[in-house]
Amino acid sequence: MKLTVDQGRCCGAGACVLSAPEVFDQRDEDGIVTLLTSEPASEQHAAVREAAAMCPTAAIGVVTEPD
Repeated sequence: MKLTVDQGRCCGAGACVLSAPEVFDQRDEDGIVTLLTSEPASEQHAAVREAAAMCPTAAIGVVTEPD
């Protein structure tokens, strides 16, 4: 799994950080999402998918790789 974030689309809602705090963070100055890792560990995949689904602006891109 590989992740991208579109900081231009992010509204700073923070749902991603609540769902997967090991993967996402927010900038202190404006709350915009930042990635802590673009390739999360397999045990984080479910939380990352949930975070992407909950994002109100669809700012999180998830690319899954074949096994």
